Amino acid sequence: MTPTTVTRHAPRDCPVCGDRLVVTRLGCGSCGTELSGQFEPCDFCSLGPDDRTLLRVFLASRGNMKELERHLAVSYPTARARFDAMLARLGLDREAPPPDAPHADAPGTDAPGTDAAGTDAAGTDPGSRLDLLHRLADGQIDVDQALGHLR
Repeated sequence: MTPTTVTRHAPRDCPVCGDRLVVTRLGCGSCGTELSGQFEPCDFCSLGPDDRTLLRVFLASRGNMKELERHLAVSYPTARARFDAMLARLGLDREAPPPDAPHADAPGTDAPGTDAAGTDAAGTDPGSRLDLLHRLADGQIDVDQALGHLR
């Protein structure tokens, strides 16, 4: 009988006050080296195994929701609901802007890395990261295009 390896994931929020935790120590399990400091946390590391699998399948299928639907063996609305719930757990859920507010990727909103017309160096409108993820989820762009916008 072989021992089972249990994977544990660090909590994202403080159990005392609820604020976001900061990674301050890293260690090598092989040689014992330790690093201390303040490191950027990994938002995706806080996802549970089901969400990580869902995200992996979604990315491997280049954002194809139909492929995700087939993998999960559920209806399209159920697959979409699970994907949206995962986005919400990552803090990437999309709220509708007020009717008179400009859209995040509308020209003239000067998103980071854009000019006054709302375009980047490639002449495209990258919008916010959330909009980028939703365009990827809807199949409007593929993973390579999304990565290109983020670079």
